[in-house]
Amino acid sequence: MAIKALVFDAYGTLFDVHTVAELCERTFPGKGMALSQLWRAKQLEYTWLRSLMGRYEDFARITADALRHACSALELKLEAAHLLRLMDAYDRLALFADAREALPALSGYKRAILSNGTPAMLDALVKHAGLERQLDALLSVDAARVFKPDPRVYQLAVDRLALPPPEIGFVSSNYWDAAGAKSFGFRVFWINRGGVTPDALGITPDAAMKSLAELPQHPA
Repeated sequence: MAIKALVFDAYGTLFDVHTVAELCERTFPGKGMALSQLWRAKQLEYTWLRSLMGRYEDFARITADALRHACSALELKLEAAHLLRLMDAYDRLALFADAREALPALSGYKRAILSNGTPAMLDALVKHAGLERQLDALLSVDAARVFKPDPRVYQLAVDRLALPPPEIGFVSSNYWDAAGAKSFGFRVFWINRGGVTPDALGITPDAAMKSLAELPQHPA
């Protein structure tokens, strides 16, 4: 069954979450990368914990809570102005160079984002990167009130695109997300930029590649 649509994860796949590291470093000299990494780790951890507990809060709230925790853990004094600047930076994350190269080359498919981000966060990212004409849909977990990798999130793409899972190619750099999408029934392309070892979940993506630039050459 041929793929008719490609659905992309946003954070870490199309957009570089560590774009904020430079601002973190300017705000807290010598602690920038440590803060960026812990912030991201806690952001993801909170999505999983809240999903398991059935205590949904949107991704903007979770991102702010994760930042507060990371600063506290690193013994950094987070002023209100710091919080506003760092959260604002999340709406202007840099688009990966390979994403800017790949998306136009994939114009023969329906193209969508399916993300933990809120609609407002995703809209800001896409507008900042100038991708409005290259995407057919922006899908947020807000509609399901649960986070990836819950199957209800991936169902949002099926419902919006009106395609069965085997006709949807899902693209993520996050192995846990790729595994969740494959378990749901999508054809999955894992963008393993860092050359990391896959988690032992008993789930294998349909293809693994080092860059989104390889995706247009991959057989559907």
